[in-house]
Amino acid sequence: MTKEKYLEAIENLRQYFKKKEIPKIDYPHNEFIDPCFPDICLVHCHGMLDKMLEFLEQGRIDKVNRWLGFIQGVLWRSGLFTLDDLKNMNKPD
Repeated sequence: MTKEKYLEAIENLRQYFKKKEIPKIDYPHNEFIDPCFPDICLVHCHGMLDKMLEFLEQGRIDKVNRWLGFIQGVLWRSGLFTLDDLKNMNKPD
């Protein structure tokens, strides 16, 4: 993927979270998720996007890819996107 494509994917995700009024947090990395509140995963994913921009600027593409994959996995597991939707998000133009 090109830098522009990463930026586009990150912005599309940001707009999705904003449209759905999903706030953003940095969930504590040493805590388990409470199964009574599965939406906390989406809140954490929204919070990851700003850091992904920093990684992209630093040239840490492997980390950007891992985080993008994590977010897409959560979105798929949450039943919000199909695998085709997520694949097309990253597809080269």
